[in-house]
Amino acid sequence: MTVYPVTENFAAEIGDVDLSKPLSDADRTEIETAFNHYSVLVFPDQHLSTDQHLDFARNFGPLETTIHAARSDAKLRVRAEIADVSNLSQDDQIWGKESRKRMFEMGNRMWHTDSSFRRLPAKASLLYGRSIPPVGGQTEFADMRAAYDALPADMKLRLRALVAEHAIMYSRKKLGFTDFSDEENQTLPPVPQALVRKHAGSGRIGLYLASHAGRIFGMTEEEGKALLQQLIDHATQRQFIYTHRWRLHDLVMWDNRCTMHRGKGYDDLRWPRDMQRATVSDVAPTCEQEGLAAPAAA
Repeated sequence: MTVYPVTENFAAEIGDVDLSKPLSDADRTEIETAFNHYSVLVFPDQHLSTDQHLDFARNFGPLETTIHAARSDAKLRVRAEIADVSNLSQDDQIWGKESRKRMFEMGNRMWHTDSSFRRLPAKASLLYGRSIPPVGGQTEFADMRAAYDALPADMKLRLRALVAEHAIMYSRKKLGFTDFSDEENQTLPPVPQALVRKHAGSGRIGLYLASHAGRIFGMTEEEGKALLQQLIDHATQRQFIYTHRWRLHDLVMWDNRCTMHRGKGYDDLRWPRDMQRATVSDVAPTCEQEGLAAPAAA
C-alpha cells in the first residue's frame, strides 16, 4: 500500500490496495494510521458492490443507519446502512425540482459534520462515487485541528468548556426547510456536543462545528449564533481547505471527529450523481469523551 500526501498533515491519496477484498491486519493498521494523521483519505479506482463497501467500512467501527429511515413510511432507494447522497428518486430517475428529498439534501451544501445531530455522532464517513456529473459537484473539507491551532490563546481557553446544541432541524431551517414529521422530530431531538475535542487517534485538539449547531449553552441565542458563525468563518479559510474533484469510482473516507465538509453545486436537474455513503459511529458522545456535563436539551 502506498500513501501520497496532498499536504503534510491534511488529505492523502492511497494506492496499491483493492478495497473489494478483505484487508490484511497490516493494511487495516496502515489505513487507520494514515486516517488519524491526514483525516481525509482518497482511494481511487475502486470497484465495489454495496456489500464490499459496507464490509470495508466495518473495519473501523459499527455502521449507522441512514437518517431517512427515521420515517416509518420511507421508501429507500438503497439499503438502510447506506446514506443516499444522490439526486435520484427511488426508481433511479433524477429528482424533480420540487421534490422533498432535493430540498432536504440542499443542506449538504452547507458546512457540516456528519451525524453531529445524533447523541452518538459519526467517527468516519466513506463516500463512494458510482456516477458523477461532468462538471461541478466537488467536495470541500476543512481541517478543524489546524483551525484550532491557529486560534489565539485566549479564544482556545474560552472554548474548551463550551457545549453546543445540534439538531438536523437547525441546519435545514436555515434553508427554509421545515417539512419534518412528528416521527422525525421525536426520533431526532437536539443533542449536546462539545465545541472543542481531543482527537483520540492523534492526541491533537480540534474544533467540533457544523451547520447543525443551533446554540451554545450558557449564552444568549444571539451570542451563541454569532460565536458559532465566527468559528465556522475562521475554520473555512482557504488555508484549511482541501477540495476533492471526484473521479468515477473514487472512495473518499474522512474523519468527522476533526473535519467539516460541504458539497459544491452542480446541475442536479440534468446530470445523475449517484453517491453512496457508509458511516461509522464514534465510541461515545463528545461530552462524555471530554469529561463535560451534558446540559439538558431545550
